[in-house]
Amino acid sequence: MARWQDGRGELVVGGETGPRIPLEIATSYRARTKGLLGRDSVEGALLLSPANSIHTFRMRIPIDVAYLDHNLTVLTIRTMPPGRLGLPRLRSRHVLEAAAGAMAEWGLRVGERLEVRGEPTASDR
Repeated sequence: MARWQDGRGELVVGGETGPRIPLEIATSYRARTKGLLGRDSVEGALLLSPANSIHTFRMRIPIDVAYLDHNLTVLTIRTMPPGRLGLPRLRSRHVLEAAAGAMAEWGLRVGERLEVRGEPTASDR
C-alpha cells in the first residue's frame, strides 16, 4: 500500500468506468487537524490518513464521511451535521470527507474498494 503525502490526487470510485473525484490528501498532523474547518464548501473530497474518527465541531457545512480500512474498502458511510463527534471505527485506517450528498451522487457504497491516485512519498518510489 502506498503512503501519501499532503497534496492533491484523484479518487477513483467504481473502477475504471466510475467517476474520478478531485482529492485533497491530508497525512500530516497539521493537515489532518485542519481538515475542512473554516470552509464553506468542498470541491471533490478530502482523505485523512491515518484516521479512524472525525468531528464536525466548528464546521460550517454538513458532510458525508466514509470510513475506509487499510485496503481502502468502505466500511461505513455517514452524513454528519456541524457540531457532532463521530465514534471511532476500530477497523478504519482512513477517513474520506465530502459535501453532504456527494457520495450518493458518486454511487459510493459499503464494501466498495476505492483507488487513490496521488504522489507517493519518496520511500515508495
